[in-house]
Amino acid sequence: MFGSRRSIKLLSVAGIRVGVDGTWFLMLFILIMLLSGSFRDALHSSSAVAYLTTVATVLLFFLSLIVHELGHALEARREGITVERIELFLFGGTTYMSRDAQTPGEEFRVSAAGPLGTLLFVLVCLGVDMAIVGPHRLLHAVQLDGTVQITPVLLSLSWLVPMNVLILVFNLVPAYPLDGGRIARALVWRVTGDKLRGTRASARLGEGFAVLLGAFGLWVLMSSGSFTGAWLMLLAVMVWQSARLALGGTSAAQRVQGVRVADVMDHEPVVVHGTATAEQALHESFLRYGAVWLPVIDGDGRFIGIARGDRAQERVDAGEGWVTVGSLLEPEAAQQLKVGEQQPLTDVLSLEALGRLGAVVAVDHEGVLRGVVTADQVRRVLQTVLGASGARS
Repeated sequence: MFGSRRSIKLLSVAGIRVGVDGTWFLMLFILIMLLSGSFRDALHSSSAVAYLTTVATVLLFFLSLIVHELGHALEARREGITVERIELFLFGGTTYMSRDAQTPGEEFRVSAAGPLGTLLFVLVCLGVDMAIVGPHRLLHAVQLDGTVQITPVLLSLSWLVPMNVLILVFNLVPAYPLDGGRIARALVWRVTGDKLRGTRASARLGEGFAVLLGAFGLWVLMSSGSFTGAWLMLLAVMVWQSARLALGGTSAAQRVQGVRVADVMDHEPVVVHGTATAEQALHESFLRYGAVWLPVIDGDGRFIGIARGDRAQERVDAGEGWVTVGSLLEPEAAQQLKVGEQQPLTDVLSLEALGRLGAVVAVDHEGVLRGVVTADQVRRVLQTVLGASGARS
């Protein structure tokens, strides 16, 4: 849920980049500081043992967030959605995908996969607990009620299990942008056949939940002065902003309903043939039109990817201007860069590539390139429609 800025890469899982932004380091520091004292008191051990246990526990907690996001990512891949990356930040994590769900079933499955990942993590933790103390003492081990000897492993698990259960319950609240809100959107979408109505319903629930969460956070802050109250209030602001943004998006999308990609695209875009040499493409296309990247087509006119001018320039400078453009294609799936020419323009708004590259490629049902839709073209249509709507009101 939510989003983050530029991030630092931590690792790759199944080819998916996992990164963190600066706020993640802040959360890491806060959690270690908050837990280290209580862990030291519970273990009755040296500060070094307590500190190492705390650090390991906090890192496992962030691992549980990665597992949650991987649930979304892997299911999205199974649905044919390209996953860009996973990023962790102050309020959790988010999975960046090339497009939004196109059917209510797809939306439901991708949204539910995250909580299922969290549930799996909880079950693994309980399984480790059970292997250590046995099934008859499992509850005592989780609660650390004094009947079970406290060890670093049991102490870590006793914190991880309830925290992940809390995350699971929180994420299933039917309020956008939480997973439960997206599930609610899928259900309303399924019943009404209207995605925008589903988004509006879940976003309204998100607004209401944000108010309740903020009020609860304020009460906690006023009554105990704890960090938890302030954190809940900040989280409420994030939920509110995301819900409001979703409502604004549905308003704009509703006003451009009926506009197709073919209605706004450039029908005669500059393209490069995959069999052209880097030198030909550089001088006849990239430099001539001042293009940073251009779509590449095969002999039948089908879109096969994009090539960048700087890569063509590098090959020419290296004396390899004879290589074909087909060998310079960007190492990213062409699927995330294209949209059907007969699809509604609203489908383009959810494509991550539109913001990243500034344009997407329009194709027909056989994959033949028919045009290019730029971010400026989409922006002009939205400004025209919204401006006309404002004039009427």
